[in-house]
Amino acid sequence: MSSNHHRELWLVRHGETPASRGRHLAGWTDVPLTERGESQAAALKPLFDGEPFDGVWSSDLVRAVSTARLAHGEPTPDRRLREISFGDLEGVGYMAMDEAARDELMRFEGFRAPGGESFNDLRRRVLSFVDELPPGRHALFTHGGVVRTLAREVGEDRFVPTGTLVIVDWDARKLLSIREGEGTPRDERERRTP
Repeated sequence: MSSNHHRELWLVRHGETPASRGRHLAGWTDVPLTERGESQAAALKPLFDGEPFDGVWSSDLVRAVSTARLAHGEPTPDRRLREISFGDLEGVGYMAMDEAARDELMRFEGFRAPGGESFNDLRRRVLSFVDELPPGRHALFTHGGVVRTLAREVGEDRFVPTGTLVIVDWDARKLLSIREGEGTPRDERERRTP
């Protein structure tokens, strides 16, 4: 379904990790998938089977690469698809964070990790990657912050659970569909937009 005119992005948040399960900030920390995370990734495979892609990309962190391998196949890794760097907050429990920083993180506004990145840094880095993509359909196996950053660009601002697939028409800045990861209540799992 390649088009000469636009880019369709299939954005996948990696499967569950010990950090996401325990609500700890992982960022650039290279944590593996849990058994449930591997199941979430494998559950995406039927959605990818038989679908043609012009590029399959992932963050260079093991949780994103493993998700890509289980859901589709070998990706081309790119550091620009990494999660936001939490700097000094890497490994810190979400509830152990300062309340103001936690609020900024939830709103996805104003946050800057001490010794790490701000949301603006993340956005610049991710958009520099997407801007280089040629027309066609591309799968990006990445992280919650990256998916939310790109979804915000098409007017959809929300946190997505692990194992979620978000499909966007990038050039039309339009959300095409969201399928939340395995383990999300069934009535919330699939949502297609007109």
